[in-house]
Amino acid sequence: MIFLNQTLKIAAVYAGGVIGAGFASGREILQFFISHGERGLWGAVIACVLFAYLGAVIMALSVSLGTQNYLTVLNKVLGRKLARIIDVLSMFMLPGGFAVMLAGSGAVFKEHLGLPPLLGIFSTAVFCSLVLMRGMRGFIGINAVLVPVKIAAIALVCFIALTMPTTGQAETANGDAQMKGFMFIWSGILYVSYNMIVPLAVLSSLGKNVTLGKGILGGFLGGVGIGLMILLVTAAGLVFYPAIAEYEIPLLFMASFLPGSFKIALGILIWIAILTTAVADVHGFASRLATPGCKKYQIIVIVVVVCMLPLASLKFSLLVNMLYPLFGYCGLLLLAGLLFVPAIMVIKRKIKLLS
Repeated sequence: MIFLNQTLKIAAVYAGGVIGAGFASGREILQFFISHGERGLWGAVIACVLFAYLGAVIMALSVSLGTQNYLTVLNKVLGRKLARIIDVLSMFMLPGGFAVMLAGSGAVFKEHLGLPPLLGIFSTAVFCSLVLMRGMRGFIGINAVLVPVKIAAIALVCFIALTMPTTGQAETANGDAQMKGFMFIWSGILYVSYNMIVPLAVLSSLGKNVTLGKGILGGFLGGVGIGLMILLVTAAGLVFYPAIAEYEIPLLFMASFLPGSFKIALGILIWIAILTTAVADVHGFASRLATPGCKKYQIIVIVVVVCMLPLASLKFSLLVNMLYPLFGYCGLLLLAGLLFVPAIMVIKRKIKLLS
């Protein structure tokens, strides 16, 4: 039971780093999967396989190397020179990602909850600070609580949507997919690469805290869980495609047949998704520079939170457009390393044994 509990916590940490505001709103899934029509389901399968494989690989490397931050893993899969480049970029991207989450919190409070945006910004800042003052225990604990809540809520909306009568638009979706050929394959790969920087930062911080078996299984299950959620949201979105493409928050459109108060509940769900990603961003940065839970780590957390507050006043979409392409480009390089380096290591080991 203890083994299973710790494994599920690792899976929750992984899912918490990927299922952020973009995922919970349905916007990311629409862009990368639903827009390809029924072929988007195959793209989701590709993403599921990659997330599961990469989660297991990152945890295998992290536990084997005894890591407490991502730099050691980067050095192993990319070499010191390329790892240094990604490391420097990550040191900007992780706090930058936190600034995006702060701005997103303000937008959610203003647009969906009817509350002052500053309340959302400062609530998120205070929440992250308090959680991470407890170090690794706080980080893992909050994911273990919040991630199942947001997954259950997203799943509920999607299951209800799937029970709705079809809108007769599947033919249009298929036609669009035919025009795009095999772009759904590249879209699935790109989505994974774009989402790997934060999970690498948080999973690699667990290397000294778990055994190899728990780590690999937790990474694998987390990836499978992410993939299954992508499949579920894609399948539900296709029921309403292409009408759903006109909405900024597709999941809200899918939930429009539920009572009006559900809009508030969905706004809270998106904020929960923001919280888990915000905590992951700050933890990934702080754990790169200090051991989680120590005084230096706590100081870094506070400094990052305070320094990013002014950026939260910038427009949410502007921050996303500025920072997220960097996540994508760095993720492609990281994806290549994680896909091929473990295989190369196994081949070299076998050659060494045979010689």
